[in-house]
Amino acid sequence: MTEQVHADQEPRDAEVVEVELTDIAKDGPVVGRVDGRAVFARHGAPGERVRVRLDPHKPKARWLAGDVIEVLSASEHRVPHVWPQADVLLHGPDEVPGGAEFGHLELAYQRELKGRILEGQLSRLAGIDAADLGFTGVEPALEESADGLHWRTRSAFGVDAGGRLAMRARASHRMIPTPEFPLAVAAVDRLGLGDLDLSGLERVEVAVPTQGQALVLLVPETRTSAPRQARGRRGRGPRPVSAPTRTGLAAVERVAASLPDGVAVASLVQTGGAAADGAGSLTPLRGATDLIERVEGFDFRVTGEGFWQVHRSAPVTLTRAVLDAVGAEQGQAVADLYGGAGLFSVPLAQAVTGSGKLVSIEGAPGTHRDAEYNLRRFPQATAVQGRVERVLETDAEKYNAVVLDPPRAGAGVRAVSAIAASGTDTVVYVACDPAALAKDAARLAEAGYRMSRIRGFDLYPHTHHLESVAVFTKA
Repeated sequence: MTEQVHADQEPRDAEVVEVELTDIAKDGPVVGRVDGRAVFARHGAPGERVRVRLDPHKPKARWLAGDVIEVLSASEHRVPHVWPQADVLLHGPDEVPGGAEFGHLELAYQRELKGRILEGQLSRLAGIDAADLGFTGVEPALEESADGLHWRTRSAFGVDAGGRLAMRARASHRMIPTPEFPLAVAAVDRLGLGDLDLSGLERVEVAVPTQGQALVLLVPETRTSAPRQARGRRGRGPRPVSAPTRTGLAAVERVAASLPDGVAVASLVQTGGAAADGAGSLTPLRGATDLIERVEGFDFRVTGEGFWQVHRSAPVTLTRAVLDAVGAEQGQAVADLYGGAGLFSVPLAQAVTGSGKLVSIEGAPGTHRDAEYNLRRFPQATAVQGRVERVLETDAEKYNAVVLDPPRAGAGVRAVSAIAASGTDTVVYVACDPAALAKDAARLAEAGYRMSRIRGFDLYPHTHHLESVAVFTKA
């Protein structure tokens, strides 16, 4: 089978190589070799023979990377792309939005490849054989659809020069008009954002909770004024000041008025980070800016720009996996690190009720306030704001179990050392990056903790990402 491509996918100066692809790499490309050098090909599949347009590289580069522009011999697992606009074989690498790099593969095969990624990282970086721990493959999210579409409850869009809804091309600031986004839940399409003139806005973010109204955040274009010295920043240099332009403010009013009834709308102005981090301002225009998420009978308040699991079924899928892994009982002490709005803290607080103790640690101010609110009915629970390692280093409590769901980069040396120093018997690690998990697993092993169980979950269908839940026990 041969896939035909447009001639304009090969810029005049582009270097194109023919390569046979063999196996999946950790970030999603498929690996082959040309003249002794590894080639990491995006949008391919193991077993395929393809032509790859290479990224710019130095003549003596040890490895190469690029995009598949023609399939000479296709994998049996290749299918028509679930999002035609993101198909590089139809449009070329420079004309597709990022975010669906596995969309050309059967869903079951995507999970097989993700399982290989997880197994490979654990083996290479931590010396762990996942099969010895009973790992049999990546599991779908609970109540996943057969096609793996319409799962994103949070979506962020840019705006192109023509005022159209857009998304960025991979590793680029280039905006690709995106009138449809089939990975998003259906409620996002019903907003009709692709039909609106968004000129004057920098970004549009949408959150669709399980309860109540959807929230649309409109981010106006801003102007940065001359830096000024901020109080308390002595020695750190002046901080530039950003403010919305008149065009941006007018765009917010115009677009807000064009959105359907029954949708909450707010404007978001950021000086860096997120509103939930205290680095931005959220101004309600219509409806409430706090979202209500219901998981396993518990209601959670989530700040409009605060963190929440993106897949519609991820909260219940991960909650059940974590509770099963912790096995918390009445009277025990449990810490929930990087606890967010309390997704795991709340059910864990109920599990240890009575003489037990639950401590939730979160760094972002807005998200910490959500955790405080969501834990308010549990006297045995305490929400602490601060860096995980700093809080643990001053905490004399010996926990029966520690749960952590760190950022993509992982917990790191200092946090792992603090966890080990706490003397906990069980560590339950929720990870969104297999390499970061494997590195921290090696650190935990040095501190005397052995991985005893590993599960993988496909919470990001049609992408290379996956979520993992690992259990470590003190040796």
